[in-house]
Amino acid sequence: MGSAFPGGLSFIVSSSLQQKEGSSRSSVSKFVVANRMIPCHTSMMRSFGRALGQVHGLSRLLRREILHAGIGKNGKLLVICNPVAELRRVSCSREMNSLDHSMMLSKLMSTTAYDSGVIPDTGGAGPLLEYERRIASGELVDGDSFQVDTVLALQRLYGELVDHEESCQLDRYTASRKSTRSRWLWSRFIPNSSYSPVRGLYMYGGVGTGKTMLMDLFYDQLPSNWRKKRIHFYDFMLNVHSRLQMHKGVADPLEVVAGEISDDSILLCLDEFMVTDVADALILNRLFRHLFNKGTVLVSTSNRAPDRLYEGGLQRDLFLPFIETLKERCVDHAIGSSTDYRKLGSAETGFYFIGKGYPGLVKQKFHHLIGNEIPGPQVVEVVMGRKLQVPLGANGCAYFPFEDLCDRPLGAADYFGLFKNFHTLALEGVPKFGIHNRTAAYRFVTLVDISSFTFIDLFTSSCVMYENKARLLCTAEADPVELFESIVTISDAQKISPRTSSRSLKKDDLDLCVDNELGFAKDRTISRLTEMNSKEYLEQHDAKLQEKASQEMQLNASIGH
Repeated sequence: MGSAFPGGLSFIVSSSLQQKEGSSRSSVSKFVVANRMIPCHTSMMRSFGRALGQVHGLSRLLRREILHAGIGKNGKLLVICNPVAELRRVSCSREMNSLDHSMMLSKLMSTTAYDSGVIPDTGGAGPLLEYERRIASGELVDGDSFQVDTVLALQRLYGELVDHEESCQLDRYTASRKSTRSRWLWSRFIPNSSYSPVRGLYMYGGVGTGKTMLMDLFYDQLPSNWRKKRIHFYDFMLNVHSRLQMHKGVADPLEVVAGEISDDSILLCLDEFMVTDVADALILNRLFRHLFNKGTVLVSTSNRAPDRLYEGGLQRDLFLPFIETLKERCVDHAIGSSTDYRKLGSAETGFYFIGKGYPGLVKQKFHHLIGNEIPGPQVVEVVMGRKLQVPLGANGCAYFPFEDLCDRPLGAADYFGLFKNFHTLALEGVPKFGIHNRTAAYRFVTLVDISSFTFIDLFTSSCVMYENKARLLCTAEADPVELFESIVTISDAQKISPRTSSRSLKKDDLDLCVDNELGFAKDRTISRLTEMNSKEYLEQHDAKLQEKASQEMQLNASIGH
């Protein structure tokens, strides 16, 4: 067996079996490394082979860094006890020390990435392989070491879940053999805490760094028979509150809700974990304590580090225990990339119009988009009997003045209902935000969030998945950055120069809004607005509409026959 690292270093493995009739002598193999032959037991050879395969895979993925480090130059051999850490450690140094080959090989076999638990052996499956495939095919940009670190963390988690599949009760069919009712009844008499042997992963970082893409990549590689769910945090909390309404009068409705969620999905992937609502903040600790007690494994993405969740929120002292619970049950992993991939698309100016000199333009564009359809007022079903009035709607397009959608007491549930029924929103008159319209700014952020992610309708018996990726046509008072320039975090506000003799009251921003949650959320909204107005995003939207129309035509034709 032969394998080569970048730079020319080759490992050549030859084996010979010596066993006399009736004897039980151990089989011995010989490794030839850099022209030296080293005897080795077969079990050690297998361990070495697995490590070699993993390191070779990592070498392809991190080719630039490995070549920069000079691995394999001049026939030197590098000992990689922890491939991930070592590759990072040597990436800034070109000088490699030569060690005794026998000692190095022994270390490599006894402290492989698999055996040390850094990256469990998953038989070539998992997010790492898929990430590498997408880079090779050109679907993803190569060279982001921050994303690579995150993929390796996800691969480690994937391997641990595979290793503990039975103890985590991940298999849906095996778990369903036990009666949910009997388990619930038995737990009334004997409280049972069964933490998962696997800790989850909490990924956080700046906007557009690929957190959602990486979590989806991880989720898509999971076996189809596992009890798993991928859901946006907004959608998850709406579902929790809906379930709580159903279980009014129960002694501890949160425990019942946690039982229902864990029975359905023991592996829970939550996208964009962001706490802004005091009602959510007050129940999260008890809810997730119940979920973790029932073995739930959490994988989540967020713009905020755990310690900065709900920062500055009302009654935050009651929320702090949840942060400790989260850090106890999840590994927190920062994605430090400064690249916003949403902004890499080419600019498009056909759907975002800046300035107040466009009276009636949005309605004119709206009528162009709906074609020959006649628009009229429509009513959208939301949840729990609520309804949303749409001023004008036709052919999958909805028209709203900004104040009708963001200056009224509406929330995430209303926006879910809107985008479940309409693929295009024409929004007229988006203002600049500040202290005078802070609440409208929060609603606008929520509206843009929900317009551009995949969610699952849990309020119907069919549990349908909807991919929004909606198109936004709007007139705005300023470009996305300037819309939010008066919204700042506390730390940003502290950097503003104090008033002096050279800086008068006239230079103060009287509409300045100091709000930590909104100050962080605005970056995500600016990023999404930029992406939604890119040529690539709009072309993808058109392609999906054409695909849907083609499917409907085929369905109608089959019904006609």
